[in-house]
This record gives sequence, C-alpha cells and structure tokens, in this order.
Amino acid sequence: MIFIWYLIQCQKQNEWKILNSCRQNISRTALKDAFIFTYDRMHKFHGEWHLEKRLMFPTYVFLESDHADALVEELKQYEGIVDLLRASGKMIPVQKNEEMFLSDLCGKSHHLGMSKGVIRDGITQIMEGPLQGLEERICRIDRHKRLAKVEAPKSLPQGSILAGLEIVEKS
Repeated sequence: MIFIWYLIQCQKQNEWKILNSCRQNISRTALKDAFIFTYDRMHKFHGEWHLEKRLMFPTYVFLESDHADALVEELKQYEGIVDLLRASGKMIPVQKNEEMFLSDLCGKSHHLGMSKGVIRDGITQIMEGPLQGLEERICRIDRHKRLAKVEAPKSLPQGSILAGLEIVEKS
C-alpha cells in the first residue's frame, strides 16, 4: 500500500480540535494517521527564556491515507469547517519531496526541536539539533528571537518554515 499525505485547511486556532476530531471520527480504512507539525522556539517573558511549542503550518492539518476517495467521503462531515477541495474537486496532496523533507527534519513525532549553532566569520555552523547539515537552507537568522527561517520545498504552504535556533557564539 502506498500512503499519501494530504493537507486540509481549517480556521486558525481550530487545528488541534480538527485533528482530534478526525482521529476519533474517521474510520481506519479511510485514515491511517492525522497529524500537525510543530517546532520548539524560545520565548522571553518575565525576564526569563522559556521553551514553547508552536505550529509549523498554522491552519493546516495533515492526513495520511491510501484510500483518498473514502477519505473525501468521510471528510464531508466537516464541510464549512475545513477547506478540503480545490476547484478540481481533489484534496491537496503533499508531494513526495515535501514529505521526505518534513520526515527527515521532524521524524515520526512531527516535531522540530531546538538547534544550537555558532557564527564564525559570517558562516553559520549548526553544532547540535535537527538543523545540523542544513545550514545552506537557512535564509535568515533572528538572533534576538532565537529563530531561523529555513527554505522548504516551494509547494509547502509557506515555502519556508521557522525553526528554533540559538546562536551561542559569534566571532
């Protein structure tokens, strides 16, 4: 069986509710898995840094299935809540290169942890974390917010993703 990832879009702040509802109400025949991608980032409040988990793709839920027709049929119960269909009447499939990129980056947990790195002579080197080896994909680093903007396959919802990155040294 070949399982394919599909995207559904829902209203902002309803992602977890839709995810849990899909997991509970859609049959295992139509749906192998439903998930949301998250990432860690640091956020400073009350004078201290705290680790937060954020949505990588706000308003999107990923569904994995090998029976697209059955999945579309069962998702009809969510009409008006989620945007399932394009003009062609098909769900939005995730391309294999996008799936591989996200799987390699986030693993089975669909979560991107924090990375740590240094900047030496203007060159970023990731010392630990999931961004290690992906330095050439980093488009922008916000050292103040401890975030990196990482180039993703262009057909993903944003074309880039945010990832937690702490630069511990700059020389």
